[in-house]
Amino acid sequence: MIRYILKRILWVLPVLLVISLIIFTMLYFSPGDPTTILLPPDADDAQREILRQRLGLDQPFWVQYGNYVRNIITRFDFGISWVTHQPVTVELLQRFPFSVRLALLSAAVATVFGIILGIISAVRQYTIFDNGSTVLGLVAFSMPNFWLGMLLLILFSVRLRWFPVAGVGTWLGWVLPSITIGFSSMAHIMRMTRSSMLEVMRQDYITTARAKGLHEYVVIWKHALGNASIPILTTIGLTFAGTMGGAIVTERVFGIPGIGMLIVDAINDRNFPVVQGVVLLTALAFCLVNLLVDIVYAFIDPRIKTQYMKSKGKVTAKETAK
Repeated sequence: MIRYILKRILWVLPVLLVISLIIFTMLYFSPGDPTTILLPPDADDAQREILRQRLGLDQPFWVQYGNYVRNIITRFDFGISWVTHQPVTVELLQRFPFSVRLALLSAAVATVFGIILGIISAVRQYTIFDNGSTVLGLVAFSMPNFWLGMLLLILFSVRLRWFPVAGVGTWLGWVLPSITIGFSSMAHIMRMTRSSMLEVMRQDYITTARAKGLHEYVVIWKHALGNASIPILTTIGLTFAGTMGGAIVTERVFGIPGIGMLIVDAINDRNFPVVQGVVLLTALAFCLVNLLVDIVYAFIDPRIKTQYMKSKGKVTAKETAK
């Protein structure tokens, strides 16, 4: 088990390194001079050259990239924002908790309703419940988030006045954004749950469990759902990781100061250090969520544990023979 977890952790490092190299290369060769953003329009060439030397922009590509990676590893320093002149790390730490909270709440909404509807569709296949869940999933899958968010704002905030129109100062402000993202994500989880459950429900061990007289609740939630949980867990992890990267449209509609709004403003302002920081932080979030999902795999699926125990036994046997 430890060997499996360490292997997954070691895979995160080269992925982050490659992503950092790609994003740094793209922004390095993009047109435009950062000094035109940082200095006033009437600045002369001497002032621009001094600023370039101070920022290290006059150095070769590999030197700049090496310094950038070293600062991140040693000091968790993503540079200085060219617009606000604040450390990029400070801005990321101010915005990232909003995106994480939104991702957690929307993933909870999507997971609960997606799994329940998927199980009902699988157990009651080709019934009115299955057809209704399928139609609801198609509507959730095809409906744009910004349109759903605006409808929820008009109904529950403007007319009924149950929730605030914008901002997340109280817990009420998180309800509508979570439903907006969770509704579309629910469709993916529901479809995956339904297909996985249908495949498992046709297996012989499910028939044996029912023949033994086990309650239908135990058969579905323990035997069927437990064996169908691997693809469902993957879908939940990808949904959660994608929202952590910033739900740009939803954050803009509901006025949430998260990562999504930060990267849009940074791209418009050509604020390259902030763009690099957001992309790397998002990539790190993806890698950590996938790592957590892989670790949960090892506890849910005994085949993974058995596979590594067998490989360890083979290595021990070879060493003994030598």
